[in-house]
Amino acid sequence: MGQHLARLWRYGLLLSRQRHVAEDLVQATCVRALERAGQFVPGTRMDRWLLSILHSIWLNEVRARRVRLGQGIVNADEALSFDGEHAAQTHVLAAQVIRRVDALPETQRETVYLAYVEGLSYREVAEVLQVPIGTVMSRLATARLKLAEYPPLHAVPSNTTGERR
Repeated sequence: MGQHLARLWRYGLLLSRQRHVAEDLVQATCVRALERAGQFVPGTRMDRWLLSILHSIWLNEVRARRVRLGQGIVNADEALSFDGEHAAQTHVLAAQVIRRVDALPETQRETVYLAYVEGLSYREVAEVLQVPIGTVMSRLATARLKLAEYPPLHAVPSNTTGERR
């Protein structure tokens, strides 16, 4: 399980948008995986199983937050804020990509992450998110169209005179 911790943390951060919440999600995922180790099917991918557990815990947390706040629906984007953008600013192009993907609706954002960052197949993404494979393909197609609407990425112009600013 240890070799999957970084992937779990990244996915937890993507969902929660807060480092401490991501850490809690990973810890809860590890505990649940140990408690339910007998449910793991030998010969299948453990990373996919762990990502599914983390996703389930996240959905339960969003639902619980909704109940605690006495609200009908809590939009995770509004309830949580992203605290890691300052780190991405050191890489201008990466920061632009992150902002563009971050602007996608949550369902598209998590689908893009699992397919393109974690490299899961469409079928694996569908299993993690517990949606039909057609929904995965539709989310990715819609996300690609939205991302294509942006102007091309640009790096910060370099100072060609050799002078310090």
